[in-house]
Amino acid sequence: MPNTIMPLFILTTGGTIEKIYDEFEGALQNKDTIVKNKILQKLRLPYTEIQVKHIMAKDSLFMDDKDRASILDSIKTYSRFGNPIVVLHGTDTMDLTSKFCFENFKEISVPVVFTGAMKPLGFDDSDAAQNVIEAIFAARIMKPGFYVTFHGKLFTVPNLIKNKQRGTFEEIQS
Repeated sequence: MPNTIMPLFILTTGGTIEKIYDEFEGALQNKDTIVKNKILQKLRLPYTEIQVKHIMAKDSLFMDDKDRASILDSIKTYSRFGNPIVVLHGTDTMDLTSKFCFENFKEISVPVVFTGAMKPLGFDDSDAAQNVIEAIFAARIMKPGFYVTFHGKLFTVPNLIKNKQRGTFEEIQS
């Protein structure tokens, strides 16, 4: 069997995973996607063709259902190509957005994996690269549905919640 190249979409929405330090403002901000320059160019993925699609650059604390609908519309658009999707999202409301998508797109035909980070890329102890790599791998092997991958675990949506004290996600029983 030949080694075939699998196309995969990464949809970026902002969140800590894509925050950069703005020297002028003296703050971490979402401005544009950094996943291509900071993560993907450092990976060796000869069997994966990644297309990054910038949806928004927003801290998830400020997302509302209009933003979630925009993310869902993008998922619907790109799922028509039949390729897996990774969604980079802020962790504060990633469980809400993934559940919104799960509840409003029952006929999903590809795996959609959400991930984010607790610390921005560029910090020595950032979990961003690890979580993106895990999400890419999960998107390639999972069956169609909605998932969240974070800190070495894969969760099936809607069976997760963010544990703010531990700074990670946990499975809940539905």
